[in-house]
Amino acid sequence: MLNDVYFPSHEVTPLTMAVIAKHDENGNINTTVLEEREEYFVEHSPSKVIDYACKFFGSSLRGRQDGTRDICGITHKAPISIDPTSGMYFFPTIAPTSPKCSWIAHSHVNQVMKGPGRFTEVVFKNGKTILLEVSLGSLLNQVHRTAQFRYLLDNRIKYLQKQNADVVAEPFA
Repeated sequence: MLNDVYFPSHEVTPLTMAVIAKHDENGNINTTVLEEREEYFVEHSPSKVIDYACKFFGSSLRGRQDGTRDICGITHKAPISIDPTSGMYFFPTIAPTSPKCSWIAHSHVNQVMKGPGRFTEVVFKNGKTILLEVSLGSLLNQVHRTAQFRYLLDNRIKYLQKQNADVVAEPFA
């Protein structure tokens, strides 16, 4: 059962910078997972990899998107929190229903700049860069929407922690 939702060979972690859609030689969409120190290939779509990561933390991609909508009203290309306690907030580059959708980890983005032609360059904090076929305005909007969502969710969590500092649902004993 655990193997249905947990694939340690492509686990999304706080070190994951991006989950990028790539075409293989047969035209199928697969994924390159870009980590701080390595990258590897996965034979699933990026949104499927993100869905697996959400399921590992007790939800699903759809559940996380619904949560974003409820917290800040974003309904299209919604950023998500795979796990807010470890700061794993990701945003889609285009509609997540598209197999060409890639996912970027908000906390790893250092800069977003105009690339060649219709491409936008994302510079990560470790200096690595990627080119995405998305407009600069769209990607900047995604970065800003993710920051707003992060702020609202983090404030909710801090508020609850402060209110319930001495309350434990079921104490260990």
